[in-house]
Amino acid sequence: MPSPKNVLGEPLQTCSTDPLTGFYRDGCCRTGQSDAGVHVVCTQVTDEFLLFSQARGNDLSTPNPMYQFPGLVAGDRWCLCAQRWQEALLAGVAPPVVLAATHISALEFIDLEDLQAHAIDA
Repeated sequence: MPSPKNVLGEPLQTCSTDPLTGFYRDGCCRTGQSDAGVHVVCTQVTDEFLLFSQARGNDLSTPNPMYQFPGLVAGDRWCLCAQRWQEALLAGVAPPVVLAATHISALEFIDLEDLQAHAIDA
């Protein structure tokens, strides 16, 4: 099985292991059939984005021990749903992106130019 690619067509890099992210909680923004949210955009979350996400019903700041989720703080890297990142972009609060760790399937939802404009590894 070929290794997953990032939005640059290169091998997908790890997004974060502390906190441990990814739909499969392996540190990578990989996706598959069971990932309905398409958690493929590696971001470095900001306070503005965390407030935006909470207002949309997805509180990423509050720890949830039942799911071994520590809660995020600004500066943490996290695999976001592609559509949520696009929604945040339209609202003017899109967090920075790590292109090398963003799965190529993000391009089904987001223009590469928008990701590049928010890249911290460009």
